[in-house]
Amino acid sequence: MHRRLFFALSFLFFAASYAPGNAATPTASGEAATKSWLVRWQPTLLVNGTPIVFQVRPPARLESLSGRWFDHEVFFNFDATKKSWYGIAGVSLETHPATYLLTLKATTSGGKEISFEQKLRVRSAKYPSIAVTVAKQFTEPSPEQLERINQEKTLKQDVFGRVEPEREWSRRFRPPVNARISDVFGTRRTFNGKVQSMHQGLDYSVPPGTPVSALNAGTVLLARPLFFEGDCVVLDHGQGLLTLYLHLSEIKVKEGEHVAAGQEIGLSGGSGRVTGPHLHVAVRWQGIYLNPATLLALKLP
Repeated sequence: MHRRLFFALSFLFFAASYAPGNAATPTASGEAATKSWLVRWQPTLLVNGTPIVFQVRPPARLESLSGRWFDHEVFFNFDATKKSWYGIAGVSLETHPATYLLTLKATTSGGKEISFEQKLRVRSAKYPSIAVTVAKQFTEPSPEQLERINQEKTLKQDVFGRVEPEREWSRRFRPPVNARISDVFGTRRTFNGKVQSMHQGLDYSVPPGTPVSALNAGTVLLARPLFFEGDCVVLDHGQGLLTLYLHLSEIKVKEGEHVAAGQEIGLSGGSGRVTGPHLHVAVRWQGIYLNPATLLALKLP
């Protein structure tokens, strides 16, 4: 009787030791191989065009953490108060609905290399379509204007191609103005019945001369007039995240300058390709335009 009881208890102990839990199973090596990772993200519902903030709680103390998402590097920073690592990323407008993989690689404080993979489901968002009329030069530019457009294209490729791994943003991103949104992100536009494009930002209905503030702390990458964008400011917030402020009437910052969250960077206007005065704000992560409205709604450390 005692022998049967011993074997029964041994079997139950063995089975309980290997029972599956709620946490995902890591692909890991070294001391953390039997422990679990915890990966969370905002927003919980991912669609094409959305920014994402990843929160990672690893199974061991880490010296460093990095990630890969859609062939882009995700830079992580440790928050001691939350005992978590945070990194920012995004899903492009062209992304098709499917399940995609976030790959994490880390070095523990003991020098061990560990890794983990998390599957995330991306769904398709519905965006509106509109017809817009603008000055003819913006749909049929002259040879001189085409030359300027090509020069500025090279400039923007250089500016947008810079990725700084260090994080400058802190806590929540705030709206640049207190005003009504006149056009949303992702709108498909037809200009003068011919030229088609995707609205890759958020438009605020504000009169000329309205003070425009930085969504978050960052460094000024660009502060100059451009053909389509008009007077334009681009801020680098680190981790590959940029914010753009277009159609300004006046620029209040200089390239290379560090600005604080909420600092005035310019005045709204109607410069560049516009149908009337307004402020256009865009968010860009490593070459991908993302929905500013979603970024403004995220709860960030």
